[in-house]
Amino acid sequence: MSVPVARRLRPFGTTIFTEMSALAQRTGAINLGQGFPDEDGPAELVEAAAEALRSGHNQYAPLGGVPELRVAIAGHQRRRYGLEVDPDDGVQVTFGATEAIAAALLGLLEPGEAVVALDPTYDSYGAAVALAGGELRRVTLRAPAFALDLGALEAAVRGVGAAGARQEARVLLLNSPHNPTGRVLSRTELEGVARICVEHDLIAITDEVYEHLVFDGAEHIPLATLPGMADRTLTISSAGKAFSFTGWKIGWCSGPPELVAAARAAKQFLTFAGGTPLQHAVARGLDDAERHTAPLAARLQANRDRLAAGLRAAGFAVAHSEGTYFINADAAPLGVADAAAWCRELPARAGIVAIPASAFHADPATAPTLVRFAFCKRPQVIDEAVARLARI
Repeated sequence: MSVPVARRLRPFGTTIFTEMSALAQRTGAINLGQGFPDEDGPAELVEAAAEALRSGHNQYAPLGGVPELRVAIAGHQRRRYGLEVDPDDGVQVTFGATEAIAAALLGLLEPGEAVVALDPTYDSYGAAVALAGGELRRVTLRAPAFALDLGALEAAVRGVGAAGARQEARVLLLNSPHNPTGRVLSRTELEGVARICVEHDLIAITDEVYEHLVFDGAEHIPLATLPGMADRTLTISSAGKAFSFTGWKIGWCSGPPELVAAARAAKQFLTFAGGTPLQHAVARGLDDAERHTAPLAARLQANRDRLAAGLRAAGFAVAHSEGTYFINADAAPLGVADAAAWCRELPARAGIVAIPASAFHADPATAPTLVRFAFCKRPQVIDEAVARLARI
């Protein structure tokens, strides 16, 4: 008996990460595609997790998350950004930021309502909106500057419904620092975003998982800190990126209790709770987050510079990355017309895996020759990768 995938999920297929990581395993290639570090984060957090295991923290956590972690998240938001959130009703711990995004959309959207997001988008956004029965509208960031066009954003918010009548969006799903472009939205851009949100009564869901990983003195500004936004913004982040423990999958959302309650209402029927000892360890890390994250950001900036120099030497045109794990390079100067096909051939040709940027775009023709490389790797791995690229 053939059982088809539900129509709402058919457009998404297998993720590009699954495909390219399988290629890396099959060929033994260096994986500069998927964004995970090849070194663990702070040893003291590993020990804190082991201590929690040995201390009996091995059963279900409360639905909202381990109390110590919720307090630590609220303290982090207050110290770093001046945001006051209630650790009980204003924080929800999740299985990574991906679940937080999905739970927020499932809890807030009615069928047919529209969500506006920046294009290119992280691949889970479209699927999460589809699962919630919503409509995704995209605002394109164009290489090489990847600047936000506020006029295009407002037009997408105003929108046109399926029947041809104007139908304003309900939710803005904003990602900064932005994956896959590496952009960190400026204060001017974010002030424009805030104005649009207030004028159109939008709920903002902000994906800020790379909040600590910005470079060259760039400033990450949470949208919730801008006038009129604290009461309409659900802020999402994760320990996976901040502390280099992507496999722990400890994320969270924070903000006004009514928005957190909507995410919690959906989350309780997804995974309910888990990762209890890891939540205790992350609480320990967040209590002194900057001590761990500042050295990590400095190492990543050095890795970015190392990879960018190697890519330029190999003939790529390289876009500037202000944050995240990623840098985009244009392969057109190498004579490449189709980066997706080129990336699929690259593991066999050079022993390297990278991701075609077109995989993140609604219209692949927007970025046909762009390639996303991850620099969250050891320097010697980056050096070997660029040496292999130079040879082809």
